[in-house]
Amino acid sequence: MDSNPALCAAIANHITTSSQQRITFAQFMDLALYHPEYGYYSSDAVKIGFKDSDFFTSPNLCSDFGELLAEQFLQMWEILGKPVPFSLVEMGAGQGLLALHILKYHQLNYPDFFAALEYIIVEKSPTLRQEQQQRLQDLPVHWCNLEEIPPNAIVGCFFSNELVDAFPVHQFILETGELREIYVTTDKNKKETNAQCPSFVEVTGELSTPQLREYLDLVGIDFTQNAYPDDYRSEINLAALDWLSIVADRLQRGYVLTIDYGHPASRYYNPRRSQGTLQCYYHHRFHDNPYINIGRQDITAHVDFTALEIWGEKYNLKNIGFIQQGLFLMALGLGDRIAALSYQKQPLSQLLQRRDALHQLIDPTGLGGFGVLIQSKGLDKTETSQPLKGLTVPE
Repeated sequence: MDSNPALCAAIANHITTSSQQRITFAQFMDLALYHPEYGYYSSDAVKIGFKDSDFFTSPNLCSDFGELLAEQFLQMWEILGKPVPFSLVEMGAGQGLLALHILKYHQLNYPDFFAALEYIIVEKSPTLRQEQQQRLQDLPVHWCNLEEIPPNAIVGCFFSNELVDAFPVHQFILETGELREIYVTTDKNKKETNAQCPSFVEVTGELSTPQLREYLDLVGIDFTQNAYPDDYRSEINLAALDWLSIVADRLQRGYVLTIDYGHPASRYYNPRRSQGTLQCYYHHRFHDNPYINIGRQDITAHVDFTALEIWGEKYNLKNIGFIQQGLFLMALGLGDRIAALSYQKQPLSQLLQRRDALHQLIDPTGLGGFGVLIQSKGLDKTETSQPLKGLTVPE
């Protein structure tokens, strides 16, 4: 398969130099995606869009996704009393398209808000950061690491679109009713055709950290119940909790808006979802084998929104609402944009293409089924009592 030999060798070295000749799946996924030289997101392997790419996101379809988000950010600014600056911190900005659509829309339609805006991008991938800087060079944007933002420094909104799904996850399996962690090691019984590309295999062992059981307690999942079959496997995203605690620490007053595919814990750990949610994306095809195309494919897992809600509360993030992306965008005016197509004088092919893009944003079996979680911090009763437009479901 199309694996990166240098990355495979680096992962194998981590395994052979570890005390038990194995690493957790979370460590494997972290190296596969974020190794500083050869990882999928660190190299030029990552490709987003429709042509010669691995996957696409909502901003690739049209500018409407960003423009409707811009309307929500405007209302947040108004609710907070129009502070200057109002900081928008986009975490994991992809190609910079979402930032472009948001900023251009504010610049054209809301110059007062645009003047008050401080737009910050937190981007781990050097390749994507370079592309963002090129695309946004004429706009007031600056880049930093999340850890570089001082505590209680942000008045505004931290937001992300399809970020948390790419955090490294621990994998576990039930063996005769016992919770066991999945580790990755090298296959010593297989003769390699290329010494630089070792094969990786899974082994099970005791849990690597008590935080895994604590996580399950946090979200109210008990695997000792008889409902769960033997060999049931799934994921635990401890990195998402670490990330959210940092975000909450940096936010003084405002909102955290998280858009991603995922489920509440009760659905995520449903006994019938017996093989977890891990998916790999390679050339617009998805599969569940992370041990091929290493360094050349994206690896993701669905988001447990219950964990984000409960963990956020521990760090003074109040749950404002959770809604499907389709309903969120409709509440912000996407329906009006679809209706307006009937009155636009454009070639039929362009109208059909635009209508298809707008419908994809709200398709409940696709992007429209993504979850939108909004949390707040530091708001007074008056500010909290004002409902956000995107959470206002029409009757």
